[in-house]
Amino acid sequence: MFGSRQLRGGATLPPDALGWRFSRSSGPGGQSVNTADSRVELSVDLTAIAWTSPAQLDRARARLAARLDGDVLTVAASEHRSQLRNREAALARVQALLDEALAPPPVPRRPTRASRSSRERRAQGERRRRAVKEMRRRPPAG
Repeated sequence: MFGSRQLRGGATLPPDALGWRFSRSSGPGGQSVNTADSRVELSVDLTAIAWTSPAQLDRARARLAARLDGDVLTVAASEHRSQLRNREAALARVQALLDEALAPPPVPRRPTRASRSSRERRAQGERRRRAVKEMRRRPPAG
């Protein structure tokens, strides 16, 4: 269940790169809320992941820089009552973060020019508004 996971770009997330910590959750739980350690903290060491190229590691470091402590990515999950479901949620969140970080950069926007007809329409509208406002003015004293 918590074996190796495939990431985008062919990288592999091995189980030994994962560090699990458990604590009491503040969320729902009924009678077992004070006894069960259902909150999960998952730490992933980026250097332990089987990257297909060093560029992938660099891209992940750059895109996850705000979330990293050294080379360790940490995610917490406490939305479920059971530890197992929180473990699954944390692992899914880490996988989604890493997949998003490894996504290729978006295609840069190619700047375009306004067409001649659109520029003419804009100028015509400006002239029309100018004429309307001029009609609202008080006539010159004379």
